[in-house]
Amino acid sequence: MNSKILFYFLLFSMTFMSCKSSSEIDDVSISGRQLLVNAKPYIITGICYHPVPVGSDLRSFETIDEDLDLMIEAGINTIRVYEPIQDINVLDKIDAAGLKVIIGFGYSDPKDIYNIHSGNFINYVNSYKTHNAILMWELGNEYNYHPEYFDGDLKNWYKEMNNAAALIQEADPNHPVATAHGDLPDALALSLSPNIDVWGMNVYRMVEPETIFTQWEAVSSKPMYLSEVGADSYMAIPAEGFEQGENQKAQAHANKIILEKTFNSNGICLGATLFSFTDGWWKAGENDVQDVGGWAPEGSGVPYDRVPNEEYWGIVDIHRNKKETFNIVKDIYLRQKN
Repeated sequence: MNSKILFYFLLFSMTFMSCKSSSEIDDVSISGRQLLVNAKPYIITGICYHPVPVGSDLRSFETIDEDLDLMIEAGINTIRVYEPIQDINVLDKIDAAGLKVIIGFGYSDPKDIYNIHSGNFINYVNSYKTHNAILMWELGNEYNYHPEYFDGDLKNWYKEMNNAAALIQEADPNHPVATAHGDLPDALALSLSPNIDVWGMNVYRMVEPETIFTQWEAVSSKPMYLSEVGADSYMAIPAEGFEQGENQKAQAHANKIILEKTFNSNGICLGATLFSFTDGWWKAGENDVQDVGGWAPEGSGVPYDRVPNEEYWGIVDIHRNKKETFNIVKDIYLRQKN
């Protein structure tokens, strides 16, 4: 047996051994607006997770053990990732910690071999659909803000997303298929995407996420959750009594209001994956220093300055020191378990 064949044989064997039969994994299902795990309502007390070390722009799970300990302490039960986790050992550790993961698939990044456009995403689903860490599969991340990805026509995306959802549902009827939409889906998105089971929404409406719940209730009976929500810890300008500069108090204050409103949705919202677990020094400027600025446009609904400083969103900093918001998140999330 040559070395390449041996490598793929061992990789397949490790994946097969780490996954379970369908009778051994938690049952994940949808009932009305509820997400159920083993027939019990599942409230998402989650976090967006894309750990990139100092000096790098590539995701790394070298700190997974420390990160999971912090997540457990904070009452986090769900991790949302933007691209598939290819290391079975990481999924095993997430499962052993008692957490679930929402696996996101990007559209066409050639560095991501499981991207949607290539069709390879279904190979990942088939490989890991019996892993107990899986909560949902998720297609795209606020692509409705980027028609340029799809020849200027979002109908191309919604149709491809809907077809991808159908393929997943056929391969894996045991896990819902979600998408992460930028704010409230419009009539076009809903009409062209009937196969989406759960609508995630990236919502930045200052400290008023609750305004989207009644809007969603009016247009759909499907479950929804806040796939991104929260505040950064840098004030580009003074606002609402908070001083300019690095300001953890502003972040903690905003996240407290946002999360308390999220879990008071009268059954409309499944919960949230707060953005995000750790600061990302790779997003603006040099990768080995924390820079002000980022990719998202100014004038958005980010509390309280309306300026998203992309490298300051963590509930812990890049060295895993807890920010002031950590204990706010912990208090609110642990209350959901009681």
